[in-house]
Amino acid sequence: MPYEPPKHCSNCGAVLIEVAGAPGQRRCGNESCGRITYLSPIPVVAAIVEHEGDVVLVRGHGWPESWFGLVTGFLEPKESPEDGARREVKEELGLEAGESALIGAYAFAQMNQVIIAYHLKAEGEIKHDQSELAAFKRVPLDQLQAWNFGTGAAVKDFLARRRPNPPPQAGKG
Repeated sequence: MPYEPPKHCSNCGAVLIEVAGAPGQRRCGNESCGRITYLSPIPVVAAIVEHEGDVVLVRGHGWPESWFGLVTGFLEPKESPEDGARREVKEELGLEAGESALIGAYAFAQMNQVIIAYHLKAEGEIKHDQSELAAFKRVPLDQLQAWNFGTGAAVKDFLARRRPNPPPQAGKG
């Protein structure tokens, strides 16, 4: 479901109006309120979870049976993105995250999100939270493939970094 900007003021409930020349803002239509609502992207954390040589992908409730993706969640107040990714892995899969590395930050305009992605090596026994996840699957690292939306860009970058650089071509003489 694509992002839908708010239609009503969070302060008084009046209808929000677009602010000319400021596409990321809405102003409350109630002149006595006038509160500005900023349509800033929502920070989301994502984790490529490496566990026992595989990557663990997850499927959310309501997703098509064939759709699996990264562990994701909203960044909480006063939480670092890395800590947020670790928390989500613990909550959704019951795993303890050890070694970690930032992969990058990615715009996901359809959902008005900025995804901050990490590669986390995790330990423990997978105990997925069935209230949050419909299923999970393990994919061998050498079989992992990126997809064309959402967190797929992080997977693409992760895979590109794992491949060794090809040797330089010898010049023709």
